[in-house]
Amino acid sequence: MGAVVITNDVFDRDIGSGSGPAVIDFGATWCGPCQALAPEIEKMATEYDGRVLIGKVDVDESTDLATRFSVMSVPTILFFKNGEKVDQISGNFPDKIRERIETLIAQ
Repeated sequence: MGAVVITNDVFDRDIGSGSGPAVIDFGATWCGPCQALAPEIEKMATEYDGRVLIGKVDVDESTDLATRFSVMSVPTILFFKNGEKVDQISGNFPDKIRERIETLIAQ
């Protein structure tokens, strides 16, 4: 399964409810680093399927979520545990994202 497209409703139902660990990639179609990171996010979504919900938010289509979490630049990756934001990375750093996912799972 690939990364889930996250909307406000999906966020509240699947992440905000605290149903499990989640990683959300905030990006945009016009953002070069976001497009470079996208295949890595898809790989992670498949690799961690069933253990971590990995999703993506287009900041131009879901401005409410970007505003809600004060996303000021893209790509920005947010990490959630039990419905609460626990960490954040800004930039195209797939190795750091994987490390944080492993930490999230181990907690």
